[in-house]
Amino acid sequence: MSVAKVIEITSTSPGSFEDAIRKGIAKAQKTIDGIRGAWISEQKVVLSDDGTIKHFRVDMKLTFLLED
Repeated sequence: MSVAKVIEITSTSPGSFEDAIRKGIAKAQKTIDGIRGAWISEQKVVLSDDGTIKHFRVDMKLTFLLED
């Protein structure tokens, strides 16, 4: 029987939502083994004072298997 755990993380990138997703997953994989999937729950942008996009931000839930 497998048991999975879900955690929520937030990641940002100045480039794109996709880059924020990739960076967030890569960072999580440094300390969590067995990540099996990610669900993007929200996407947001942070604007600078002049109204341009400063950062792309994603909130995501990562699923990974717990070891026996």
